[in-house]
Amino acid sequence: MAITLGYGAQARAPYASDPFATRDRLFKEEASPTRTPFQRDRDRIIHSTAFRRLKHKTQVFVYHEGDHYRTRLTHTIEVAQVARSLARALRLDEDLAECLALAHDLGHTPFGHEGEDVMAESMAEFGGFDHNAQSLRVVTDLEKRYARFDGLNLSWETLEGLVKHNGPLIDREGKPLGKFAGKGLPFAIYDYVKKHDLMLWSWPSAEAQVAAIADDIAYDSHDLDDGLRAGLLTFESMRQVPFLARLLDEIDTLYPGLEDGRRIHELVRRCITVMVEDVIACSIKNLDQLAADSASDIRMADHAVVGFSQSMTADEKQLKDYLFANLYRNESVLAVRKQVAKVVRDLFASFMNDPRSMPQPWSDGLTGLPAALVARRVCDYIAGMTDRFALEEHRRLFDDTPELV
Repeated sequence: MAITLGYGAQARAPYASDPFATRDRLFKEEASPTRTPFQRDRDRIIHSTAFRRLKHKTQVFVYHEGDHYRTRLTHTIEVAQVARSLARALRLDEDLAECLALAHDLGHTPFGHEGEDVMAESMAEFGGFDHNAQSLRVVTDLEKRYARFDGLNLSWETLEGLVKHNGPLIDREGKPLGKFAGKGLPFAIYDYVKKHDLMLWSWPSAEAQVAAIADDIAYDSHDLDDGLRAGLLTFESMRQVPFLARLLDEIDTLYPGLEDGRRIHELVRRCITVMVEDVIACSIKNLDQLAADSASDIRMADHAVVGFSQSMTADEKQLKDYLFANLYRNESVLAVRKQVAKVVRDLFASFMNDPRSMPQPWSDGLTGLPAALVARRVCDYIAGMTDRFALEEHRRLFDDTPELV
């Protein structure tokens, strides 16, 4: 019986990534008779150990603070849903967009951005740390599942989108851009592209751009949800953001006296809908102006083609500023961040002082190695930990493990 893969060429726009014209994998493999290359990549990510660990990694609230707050896993699933919706509307390859959304946080440390900040500080003299770079390291090296290779051996398009979904990392002359300017690329990226060129100087596929903005839409909206339910944000304070005030006025006009739980949901769903519809309208306009006839045209453009309109960009910035001031910098959140920073900092120092205190195979073969290689092993071990396991390791090694409050 013949099996039809994916969807027909008529449904896919000419500028979409074509799974049947992929630049292949680092290690050649026979094609699957039942899945496109991007579907295969998605499945490998979902079945990976790193993906399962996202269940116990912090989004904003550490796992002990409640069962209904987002974790890295639930956030990731929500990003994937938004990414598929955007990709469908723009006639892109939905599987690649979903794949990139599912993989985008695989390299995150325990305890969210606080853990990443401490790891970057600890690794500053050893090649640096960046969670996007660590995601690449996870899928190209640290997952040990297959007989023929380390990592997941994902397709070129998936690796490219994972590394540079936020835009080019270097210019045509190789000079680092953006947050890497003046510092150089993180080790994980620099090391990998020596053997597999990911065109770090170009824009990524439209699917990768979709995954990037889906991440913004998901965490903007759902951090509002979690913040309200935690009592750290209020409807009244949200009115200082004109975008949110407009949405609240609409809800209150349609449903006066609505109970808080339903009011929260009505706000969040409208926030997502307005942002998604804005991205679709703006991106269609950008794509029409570019007149792209291929995925290569997207990469060779001098700007992103998927994004918010100018007005929504301004609204979204105000929303982020509000969340930063009222949620991420809330005293109770900062108190926990200070505690978890100590956990990560202590673990790194302890394992660097005695690498043999790490379990096998992490502790194997480190004797006599340069400090940079030992640090990279320690970094990989800690970055892969869940919040809960990091606390357990700290209790094993120290007598002053904080009781998170």
